Amino acid sequence: MKAVNKQALIDSLEQQVDAHLQQAIKVYQNLDADTLSRPSNTGGWSIAQCLEHLNSYGDYYLPHIEKTLRNNHSHSATFTSGWLGDYFTKSMDPQEGKKMKALKGHIPAAQLNSYAVVAEFIQQQEKLLIYLRQARKADLDIRIPITITKLIRLKLGDVFQFLIMHDERHIQQANRNL
Repeated sequence: MKAVNKQALIDSLEQQVDAHLQQAIKVYQNLDADTLSRPSNTGGWSIAQCLEHLNSYGDYYLPHIEKTLRNNHSHSATFTSGWLGDYFTKSMDPQEGKKMKALKGHIPAAQLNSYAVVAEFIQQQEKLLIYLRQARKADLDIRIPITITKLIRLKLGDVFQFLIMHDERHIQQANRNL
């Protein structure tokens, strides 16, 4: 892996999160409950289910990110992904087109309060933006346990990239239901 400019990486991640946030505010928040809850024509998840799936990952990772950012300072100008973090991020890339099964514990219910799901998603994206701003002065090499097992830990910079790529994957999935 090669080192990348930390500020440029965070700029790029902030732009992606802001785009996801704007999509939720301008589009999803203004849809009726039936549209949000309607399953995909191909039998896949509804918009609300896509967002609930993302919320379940936010419920896990956002507190870990917040804790990691507390009293975490670095003057490093670069970040280098770990091989596993790079692999996980690339596996979420929607351009790769690989279908994946959701992990147990992250499969959304069929019936959801669509408006509450959208509101939670918006709140989590706003938190993510705050954490990215805090990360500008943080050490992105500090490790966070992943959802599959606490034994495997990814660098904070890799967690940000994975989480945001995962969001992109399911935002695109949700948008196919529009």
